[in-house]
Amino acid sequence: MAEVINMPRLSDTMEEGTVATWLKQVGDKIEEGDILAEIETDKATMEFESFNEGTLLHIGIGEGETAKVDTLLAIIGEEGEDISQYLNINASEAKAQDTEQSSSKEKTVEQSTRQPATTSIEEEIPEGVIVVTMPRLSDTMEEGTVATWLKKVGDTVEEGDILAEIETDKATMEFESFQSGTLLYVGLNEGDTAKVDSLLAIIGPAGTDVSGIAKSFKTATDSDSETKSSTSSISEEKKEAPKKEAAISSTVKEIPKNEAKVLTSNTGRVFASPLAKKMAEEKGINLSQVTGSGENGRIVKRDIENYTPAQAGTSIGKFVASGQEDFDEIPNSNMRKAIAKNLAKSKFTAPHYYLNVEFDMDNAMAFRVQYNSIPDTKISFNDMIVKACALALKAHPQVNSQWFDDRMQLNNHVHIGVAVAVPDGLLVPVVKFANEQSLPQIGAAVKEYAGKARNKKLSLDEMEGSTFTISNLGMFGIDNFTSIINQPNSAILSVGAIVAKPVVKNGHVVAGNTMKLTLACDHRTVDGATGAQFLQTLKGYIENPVTMVV
Repeated sequence: MAEVINMPRLSDTMEEGTVATWLKQVGDKIEEGDILAEIETDKATMEFESFNEGTLLHIGIGEGETAKVDTLLAIIGEEGEDISQYLNINASEAKAQDTEQSSSKEKTVEQSTRQPATTSIEEEIPEGVIVVTMPRLSDTMEEGTVATWLKKVGDTVEEGDILAEIETDKATMEFESFQSGTLLYVGLNEGDTAKVDSLLAIIGPAGTDVSGIAKSFKTATDSDSETKSSTSSISEEKKEAPKKEAAISSTVKEIPKNEAKVLTSNTGRVFASPLAKKMAEEKGINLSQVTGSGENGRIVKRDIENYTPAQAGTSIGKFVASGQEDFDEIPNSNMRKAIAKNLAKSKFTAPHYYLNVEFDMDNAMAFRVQYNSIPDTKISFNDMIVKACALALKAHPQVNSQWFDDRMQLNNHVHIGVAVAVPDGLLVPVVKFANEQSLPQIGAAVKEYAGKARNKKLSLDEMEGSTFTISNLGMFGIDNFTSIINQPNSAILSVGAIVAKPVVKNGHVVAGNTMKLTLACDHRTVDGATGAQFLQTLKGYIENPVTMVV
């Protein structure tokens, strides 16, 4: 009888997997223990072993394809066996899922047709009246501030006139009218801030009463509580919407790039920030002779500050870039997604605080030279730090703990996670029972795990169970940094480079070597005094490393 094999869950956080390589093809004989494929999880690329014997009859996920856990991966059975029933079942499940998603989409569409327009006005808009709303002047803009009104109520507005200068989250920009008429109403005063699509102004024939329109104007946010209505009223609203939407308009015009040097509109108006205009007036500078360096060639404060009269009519050519703005897109790997998810969760759920120390490394450097003089022995400073942390954690179990909503778990065993950089991100293999291992044993374990990590050969067991983590960037010349706690750990130690510098010993300034470390702690489990005591114990081991081997 055929065996259906689904995408396995190869780690506790895995939600989907990518088939990196198929090591068996349809028609191949499969023995129990054979490696079927290499599957990329959120933590590593792992070999997937078969626990069945037979012939590979079907492959459900091709190389490079990604699928959710429990999706059909392969079918193994007897050669020539009919597997159509299994494929039909899988197809039915997929169709059911598609139907459910389609239904969900239809509901979304139906709901969206019932949503009110971005803005709504309960009162009928008179002919020729235009409602102007706060425009979205950048992709991240959510609200805007009216910096300056260049037109007042009662002023005649021509198409192309600048109505106001609006401060966004990125710059202060000129807001131009594409309608002609009289400015009948101003919804925001200078300095006022409002959400995008809020009422900014009303333009129309002189003398038109627009007080009712202004009073009844609502944004989508205002209307959320009033979206329930009957089918007939929705139909009516759809018929009326084109009229209202046609009447509601907000536009912005950027300064064309080919005008960046001349910086004037067709009417001779100079494009400059209000502050630049004021400074130019005070200094007697003709703005038409100033080259702008702001957005789209806009004249800003620094242009006035740096202006010299020699700029006018100068023969020095203006820089013109020969390149173009472009970028490359790289799909996020499962590992990168997992790193983003886990570290964001840690940063925003665990209240981090940081303790900074600087250790004298003279004795540690001398100890390492002596230790490595033993034949066939080679240890690194990182190995010494792993050992020192393991011993210090036994003395301070509060730092070797985990937080749960209803309890705190103090671990009696010490498993040290060692962060290893790989092309796709970061892996943390675990040196288990590190306090019981010798320095050479720790060195051999770290070296082996680092090699496996870079070759994507770490097993799940080799990456799970850490109670404390060490991240060392000293080999890259970084002398001081902070790390995000690797949950469910309660702390992580950031290790910097050993730096030669003058130090004070016995009242004298002498040449020395120091190393900076930063301990990031979860305040839910590790109090400040507890973290400080741990670092004092660690200092004793690092500055007197012989105490680690006695």
